[in-house]
Amino acid sequence: MNPDINSSYTLDTLQKLLGTPSPTGFCMQIMKLLAQEAEKLGYAMEFTPKGNGMITIPGDGQSNKGALGITAHVDTLGAMVRSVKSNGALRFTPVGGYSMHSVENEYCLIHTRSGRTYEGTVLSTKPSVHVYTDARDLKREEENMEIRLDEWVTSKEETEQLGISAGDFISWDPRTRVLDNGLIKSRHLDDKASVAALFGLLEWLKRANFKPDRTIRFLFSTYEEVGHGSASIPGDITEFIAVDMGAIGDDLTTTEKDVSICAKDSSGPYDYEMTGRLIELAKREHIPYAVDIYPRYSSDASAALSGGSNIRAALLGPGVHASHSMERTHLDAVVNTAKLLAVYIMN
Repeated sequence: MNPDINSSYTLDTLQKLLGTPSPTGFCMQIMKLLAQEAEKLGYAMEFTPKGNGMITIPGDGQSNKGALGITAHVDTLGAMVRSVKSNGALRFTPVGGYSMHSVENEYCLIHTRSGRTYEGTVLSTKPSVHVYTDARDLKREEENMEIRLDEWVTSKEETEQLGISAGDFISWDPRTRVLDNGLIKSRHLDDKASVAALFGLLEWLKRANFKPDRTIRFLFSTYEEVGHGSASIPGDITEFIAVDMGAIGDDLTTTEKDVSICAKDSSGPYDYEMTGRLIELAKREHIPYAVDIYPRYSSDASAALSGGSNIRAALLGPGVHASHSMERTHLDAVVNTAKLLAVYIMN
């Protein structure tokens, strides 16, 4: 059976995901979107107490291997209001790990707890070279950055009257562009490209009426960027595949058209047999892939292992350039990630 992944559906899903703000800890809207999309495909999504979603496809009972878990995370980098400054601007604290250079001059949304949303722009506290002699040299770190609100405010009191206060979430404008040559550039391809790949896989499983011999649990986590997305997983899972972006650069061989298979990251090596099986299946199916080591990276599979799960784990995903910055991938990598997972399930 050839896993004919629907690229149009996968891309459409990705664009919906990218257009839905979901910084870590503020994933209610995007999880509602996923539940609705799952329902359209004929699946039910369950929710854990901390907001992770799970879709279960029962096995036909012929396998005694235990369940296969496949996870991707919907949460993204973002920020939170740390304080309102005397000039009415906002000081913010990062959610997730990124450099301040990567968000300088970015448009953003401030999500108040009353449900109101305001626009703003991330700037340094000395944003103009026409005014400040050290504008170019000012170190881009938290205390030297602020958000200029797109409201007529000049004082702390005026900003607070809008209902903005410490603890409000901030999401970055994704600035998504889909090009005719298949390239996709956007913030938050980490890891919404992988989530779209999983929904491309789910759509194919339903369309092909494929019945797996073992139970498959799709987990969509909401706290990966802060290290504990899938730290707790169902006890029947014996194999766990984290689907997350493949980093590009330095001595890494992954490209934006490849499925990246990670043999080792900062948490240690992934399961030898699972990783080897993914490599052999990619070779057999002529799926462009690369095997790399990520020394400054961890995944939801790492979190599950650290949380005490007695599992074997692997990591793969579409190659993404400039991770945690202005990211870019290719639709081929997203679709082929879904295809490789489909082949793994069939084998």
